Amino acid sequence: MEGGDLELGELLAAAEAAPPGESVEVVAHDLQKRFGAEHVSFLFVDLIGQRLVRLPAVSGDAAGHAEPIDLQGSVYDSVLQSQRQYVEPDGQGGRRVITPVTNRGDCIGVLEVTLQSADDIVLRQVREAAHALAYIIVTDRRFTDLYHLGRRTTETSLAAEIQHQLLPSAPCCEAAQFTLAAGLIPADDIGGDTYDYTLDSDTLHLSITDAMGHDTNSALLATLLVGALRRARRNGCDALE
Repeated sequence: MEGGDLELGELLAAAEAAPPGESVEVVAHDLQKRFGAEHVSFLFVDLIGQRLVRLPAVSGDAAGHAEPIDLQGSVYDSVLQSQRQYVEPDGQGGRRVITPVTNRGDCIGVLEVTLQSADDIVLRQVREAAHALAYIIVTDRRFTDLYHLGRRTTETSLAAEIQHQLLPSAPCCEAAQFTLAAGLIPADDIGGDTYDYTLDSDTLHLSITDAMGHDTNSALLATLLVGALRRARRNGCDALE
């Protein structure tokens, strides 16, 4: 595959053969093999949306031990908001490339790579690798707490933990007909507020609910409410029923 177009089938097969927590490692090896990439890592936003956490892609990479990075005003913030690839000299003759990792509008994080050479073809293939990584992470995070643990830069209350389990797996969905985005603030200490959505063939279902209170009882009440709404929706009933 060296120098050629991304072989998506081979990349996905390699990711499936690896443990769920090594998705980034698989993509890193692919980029190293084809382009001699260095310092490959995946960065994702923490639970409260203020800092970036770096997940090292290569075992033993010193970058993996770095402290969380303040997001506001950073180049990463610009990449996440614009959803555009960023390229700059790395100061050592190479190129630092930061690429958004996105799935249907859901900004999962960014892929950061150092390359010795980066023409338009290489940059396009890095974007393709980042897109593939998005799908791999969406699949693999069902099987591991690695990404959930990495997002915890502050202590989360029990009520907040319960609330987050009620949420859709992605806070954003982008389609030809609509774009939907939602979130909880503060994300680390919430009670009864929650939202839910799903898309049928011709209908977007959206609910925003507020169970009274801001404690565990409120989170449990919200669990009952969201469960009832989902059951009604999946049984073809009207929500008010």
